[in-house]
Amino acid sequence: MGNKATIGIEDKNYEFDFVKGSEGEVAIDISSLRNKSNVITIDPGFKNTGSCKSAITFLDGEKGILRYRGYSIEELAENADFLEVAYLLIFGNLPNQEQLDQFLFDIKEVSIVDEDLKKILESFPKSAHPMGILSSLTSALVSFNPSVADIDSKEEMYSAIIKILAKVPIIVAWVYRKGKGLSLGYGDYSLGYVENITKMMFKRPNKEYIQNDIIVSAINKLLILHADHEQNCSTSTVRIVGSSHAGLFASVSAGISALWGRLHGGANQAVIEMLESIEKDGGDTKKFMAKAKDKSDPFRLMGFGHRVYKNFDPRAKIIKIEADKVLNELGIKDSILEIAKGLEKEALSDHYFIDRKLYPNVDFYSGIIYKALEIPNEMFTVMFALGRLPGWIAQWKEMREMKDPIGRPRQIYIGENHRSFVDLELR
Repeated sequence: MGNKATIGIEDKNYEFDFVKGSEGEVAIDISSLRNKSNVITIDPGFKNTGSCKSAITFLDGEKGILRYRGYSIEELAENADFLEVAYLLIFGNLPNQEQLDQFLFDIKEVSIVDEDLKKILESFPKSAHPMGILSSLTSALVSFNPSVADIDSKEEMYSAIIKILAKVPIIVAWVYRKGKGLSLGYGDYSLGYVENITKMMFKRPNKEYIQNDIIVSAINKLLILHADHEQNCSTSTVRIVGSSHAGLFASVSAGISALWGRLHGGANQAVIEMLESIEKDGGDTKKFMAKAKDKSDPFRLMGFGHRVYKNFDPRAKIIKIEADKVLNELGIKDSILEIAKGLEKEALSDHYFIDRKLYPNVDFYSGIIYKALEIPNEMFTVMFALGRLPGWIAQWKEMREMKDPIGRPRQIYIGENHRSFVDLELR
């Protein structure tokens, strides 16, 4: 490979620089293509287009590698707390004990939301989807924190970061509890970040709350595994909204809306809905595995395979262990979960799925855990958003600090050519 890439357009050649990443990835910098040639590229879905340079997350789908700031997802999930991972993603390095203690202290100091936010929450009908509520309330936080952080002020940036990390878990817990008809409250100042999340969600008003460490561990790992995933739909949304110099709260709210889609964050909810439909049909897993292999059958097996990972999803290996622990700890006998186990067993032993590397992915196992914890299907994506929060913050912060230009994709127009206006009475 030379130092330049040459693109021939009609009778002219144009040279463009290569850009090489730290892991060997290579891109052609075509940012000057239109100015040089009056030609653009078209890449629907941006499958082959790099929108930015980023030092946050490395993903190799062919080899099943996921790293945050150079640390493997396996090591982080095994050894780190979610707040440590959040600090790593946002600030670039794992915190020492003093930094972590200060980070947690600062978050706890602002872990209160304006009581008027409860009024907004109460105004939503019971039919409202939790993701719609979460997006709306996160956007509403802008009203209570109207100033946009000065990117050149470390103090203002830090303040915006700890505020959103402090307040979104409260909103998530309130959305969950509203759906359950439970009272709304706050966390316990003596607890850690994830411990507070679980207590705010699962504490019942009529009995003492006793922390279950296996559940805390499972939630901790789920949040870590979902914390960032490179330039996916919601992350790209956060960056492009932030590129207009929209504030952090508004940009994250946009990311939540993007995550809501069934093809993105809604996949784990789709897994449980699929399992429920199999149960209603009689629960014959072999029948549905055969349907999944039949290309003429509209049935699709949700939670297996991944568009990016062409091997086993590294996150799935980790969360499968936690799913087994949670199910054993809670001793749950649920027909839906039994169907899930049956599908998993058959897929891992069926050559059709093995040859095509259609292994259970993180959505499959996360849905099983949330189901076991009696978290409603509609709340699954909300939990995903809670995990993705530090990644969105990190990506927004990086984009602003790198002073990326406002996002403005081009298009190829395929509409009508110039037409003369026709008066209404003559149409």
